[in-house]
Amino acid sequence: MAEQIRIALIDDHGLCRLGLGELIELRAGMKVVAATGNPEEAMDLIEQHKPHLAVVDLRMAPLDGLRLLRRLRDAGCDVPVVILTMSDSREDLAAALRLGARGYLLKDMDPNDVIDSIARAARGEFVVAPAMAPKLAGLLQDGQQRQERETSLDQLTAREREILSYVARGLSNKAIAKLLGISHDTVKLHVRHILSKLGFSSRVEAAVFAIEHRIEEPARLGAGGHDAPGARRAHEHSR
Repeated sequence: MAEQIRIALIDDHGLCRLGLGELIELRAGMKVVAATGNPEEAMDLIEQHKPHLAVVDLRMAPLDGLRLLRRLRDAGCDVPVVILTMSDSREDLAAALRLGARGYLLKDMDPNDVIDSIARAARGEFVVAPAMAPKLAGLLQDGQQRQERETSLDQLTAREREILSYVARGLSNKAIAKLLGISHDTVKLHVRHILSKLGFSSRVEAAVFAIEHRIEEPARLGAGGHDAPGARRAHEHSR
């Protein structure tokens, strides 16, 4: 006989805990082994009862659902967690996924769909509220684009990386051209290639990306190992 699925409910609204608990046990045949509105107490209950799944509200005091999830992971507790919340925020969804949540459900979903999703999550599936699916797709697309851009950094030539570092510092094409001793049109062409390779439409996006990825200005040395005058002036200007 299959082992009965054990669920922990962490929600500071008593009515929600009671109603959801009854649905879980009466309609789905799962067992609520722990239920509390105190996120601090939840740590001990989860450790004690070792549920197959914890259903956690997002907005709780003094410890919200995301911070509780982080504490569980920091403590080495790998119990799967599904967030059940009223928040349809893309940022909350992203934060929950970064912390390893197995699902993100909304409290305004049909109750039967919530119970079915909880059961599927307990069996190892990732679940998400239908209303959050487009936002999840957007996050996945953003992640893919970021990965592609990081890979595209390897496609930049040494000169393009050099120019990108100056773009990140806010230098104009004219200033970069003077610093490098090349024509303004050549810099424009390099910048166009950089934007194309990284998939950006503006130099501002490229600058932010360069700063995030620590694309540093290369050392420009003149005779005797000293900074070239143009590089020294640019450094002084940036201070």
